[in-house]
Amino acid sequence: MTTIAFVFPGQGSQYVGMGRDLYQQSANARAIFERADSVLGFSLSKICFEGPEDELRQTRNTQPAIFLHSMVVAAALEDLEPQMVAGHSLGEYSALVAAGAISFEDALRIVRLRGELMQRAGEMNKGTMAAVVGLEPEAIETVCAEASAAGIVQPANFNSPGQIVISGSVDGVHNAMELAKHRGAKLVKELVVSGAFHSPLMESAKEGLKAALDKTELRDASIPVYANVTAEPVRRASDIRELLYKQVTSPVRWEGLVRNMVRDGATVFYEIGPGKVLQGLIKRTESGVQAGGFDKYTDLQPVAR
Repeated sequence: MTTIAFVFPGQGSQYVGMGRDLYQQSANARAIFERADSVLGFSLSKICFEGPEDELRQTRNTQPAIFLHSMVVAAALEDLEPQMVAGHSLGEYSALVAAGAISFEDALRIVRLRGELMQRAGEMNKGTMAAVVGLEPEAIETVCAEASAAGIVQPANFNSPGQIVISGSVDGVHNAMELAKHRGAKLVKELVVSGAFHSPLMESAKEGLKAALDKTELRDASIPVYANVTAEPVRRASDIRELLYKQVTSPVRWEGLVRNMVRDGATVFYEIGPGKVLQGLIKRTESGVQAGGFDKYTDLQPVAR
């Protein structure tokens, strides 16, 4: 029996031109892009299609752009029903729309606000992130604990076996990078980011987001949504609200989340939106499942209505 899981990408999957083919080829896609522009009061679709790249890379634009592209693709897949969903960081909002827990318009507004708040927090509290390959989670935890004498640093993304991203103050992360090299990490690479995402340096963004989430209507999810914070399925609206709030400063437990989806029966994963990042992480985590994706209009032709 095939059990389908939809997964939705997060920041870093964006590219200039994303969604333009969908807009040109599909009246339904065009209507969704135009609705988003109307809700936000500016042309997000133009930034998706034309950039420039520097503008698309601004966190306040990146997050709603990826969310919008994912929603356009998901709308074209109405005949392909997932039994469970998840999203990486901002992708969790896409997953919640797919599960009927929040409306498209409300999620779009929240994701735009989340991007603005996180960008502002990054400007106020300068931080950085780094990818560490080849160390176990326990070793990374130890490295971060030791390096925190120099400044804030903690694991931010447990992406796949042996691939973990750390986040925090510049001094804290740089110290942790050196310690990770000494511990035998295969690769330690600082990332080009606008802030220390999923770390305590995002605390101000968390508070601003909470105020907006408290005023946003959330419903119980129609299918399980696997949460970044716990890696476990969630359905109740009150739990979803709390986990979205915590998510801003908590690590993304993507590896555990994928394993738990497989534990609960997932056999096929489809990445819905730009890029192929999550497909790669899933294949490295669970080699026995199928992983594919839908990004461009041509990807949709075999299954779209």
